[in-house]
Amino acid sequence: MTLMAAVDASVKVAGLQDLTIHRSVSSIPFAGRYRLIDFALSNLVNADINSVGIFASPPFGSLIDHIGVGKSWDLDRRKEGLFFLPTTHQNGGIATVGSFHDFEEHLQFFEKSRHTHIVVTSSFVAGQLDYKEMLDHHLASGKDITEAVGTGGSLKSYILSRRLMLELIHSYRQKRILSVEDLVNLKKAPYSYGVYEYKGYFAIIDSIQQYFKESLGLLDENNRRLLFLPQAPIYTKVKDEPPTRYLDGSSVSNSMMANGSTVLGNVKNSIISRAVTIGINANLDHCIIMQKCTIEENCELAYVIADKDVYIEKGVRLTGTADRPIVLRKGERVTKEDSQ
Repeated sequence: MTLMAAVDASVKVAGLQDLTIHRSVSSIPFAGRYRLIDFALSNLVNADINSVGIFASPPFGSLIDHIGVGKSWDLDRRKEGLFFLPTTHQNGGIATVGSFHDFEEHLQFFEKSRHTHIVVTSSFVAGQLDYKEMLDHHLASGKDITEAVGTGGSLKSYILSRRLMLELIHSYRQKRILSVEDLVNLKKAPYSYGVYEYKGYFAIIDSIQQYFKESLGLLDENNRRLLFLPQAPIYTKVKDEPPTRYLDGSSVSNSMMANGSTVLGNVKNSIISRAVTIGINANLDHCIIMQKCTIEENCELAYVIADKDVYIEKGVRLTGTADRPIVLRKGERVTKEDSQ
């Protein structure tokens, strides 16, 4: 039995709107140097799945820039490998995983494959699913569709036969079902449904609050050890940048720091991405700062998410809360007057 995969990168997640104006959910930065889709792709290649279709809806420029031809995941192959399959949904697809409408648009991806079974998964769950083990469980159960579940709910990943997938694509309008997730939730006859119990660490990123909570939760070393396993690496696009520079007078504690940044201020309980500049006497606490942001001197930031290319002028003071972090949108410039 062999597996292929369909990664749904078109799911519309309303709770992440501030971070998805210029990108899809799948390409939201996570844990300093990764994108959310890295976890789905890495789980697949770690299970020796080498035929992967990414179903994406606009805006997907950021996603294309990140995954390219799949080289970082060893999916740039002459046979099979990575397939980028754009859909006609604008500004995100439906709210459930595995849209049959999207699959129908690229029916040949399923028809031409020789694989017997397929993984359907989302791109907004960070975890370490073992699809080889899940397939063995699926086959042993004799069920038509198996759903991965963990403590607290679904991991938005499913295994079914390719034959059944083709049947569902051809009949979804008649059966009045939208997606694989929709089918599993409705438990439509005559199919049988099983569950695969996942006992590892996972994070479902479906709102700003969850994104903030799960991101800063990785400052706990125990969580990092559970998510980043030596035997199952999480791969991402490689960027050659120098180490972060910590200049005289700076201090950093309990934080994750990516490469290429310059720190002159004070950072604690925060996640700092690549190529960020933090000025003299700037104080950051419980912040997530994405790539290429600039924070000038004497700024006071607490419970802030700054998207890529944000510029914060000197003396700005911004204070959110754990439940309601302040979100600065991509490319935004914040002045001292804005923060008063």
